[in-house]
Amino acid sequence: MEYLLGFLIAAAVGLTGVGAGSVTAPVLILFFNLPPALAVGTALSFAAAIKFAVLPVYMKRRQVDYRILGLLCAGGIPGVLFGFYVMENLDASHYHGVIFGMLGVTIMAVSLANLYRAIRNRTPVNGIDRAKWLPPIAALIGGEVGFSSAGAGAMGAVALLNLTKLTPAHVVGTDMVFGLVISILGGGLHLNAGHFDSPILMKLVAGGVVGAVTGAVLSSVVPSRPLRLALCVWLAILGLQLCWKAFS
Repeated sequence: MEYLLGFLIAAAVGLTGVGAGSVTAPVLILFFNLPPALAVGTALSFAAAIKFAVLPVYMKRRQVDYRILGLLCAGGIPGVLFGFYVMENLDASHYHGVIFGMLGVTIMAVSLANLYRAIRNRTPVNGIDRAKWLPPIAALIGGEVGFSSAGAGAMGAVALLNLTKLTPAHVVGTDMVFGLVISILGGGLHLNAGHFDSPILMKLVAGGVVGAVTGAVLSSVVPSRPLRLALCVWLAILGLQLCWKAFS
């Protein structure tokens, strides 16, 4: 089951751009009954592995703007540290309701951001450079990633589309590398703290590597927009389920 899950999530990321962490963490919580901290750590480590596997593609295509990447990392790295600190200090049984609620709200926000991204991609590229706002926004994104594993792909892309002059191709590449950096950092912190399920993680990565390659191959022939919209709706449903779990 875990092999198939890793394959499907990685393939969907390659086809739609929906973040691996956004999908993986709520699935691990709701269907595999992992505690929030273990689910977040496992999801971040899985996301880092998948993004690292496709990194050469974006580097070869020169789709990364290093100035913008530096601004994102300037805020995103301390944000991840803060998000991990919050998760570490709320990781107790009597705080699980709070964690479930915050995860649910984050997942729903990510799904809405992805819906906006799908609509925004049909409009012309932004002609105004407001890149100076990227560090504080990236800090918020990093905080969400460190706490919930969600947000880097969707929120980062929305910020880049609205605040920079990057082309869509450079938005995708720069956002992917930013997501890789904070996923490695956040995943490393959670791994060091023991927040992961090793058997599930290994199976997810094994299936995910194949899925990432499959998604990259199919991205040129399969229409990604309908699948992205469907995944966003599914994410919103998962977020609602987590909110419900917080009060049950």
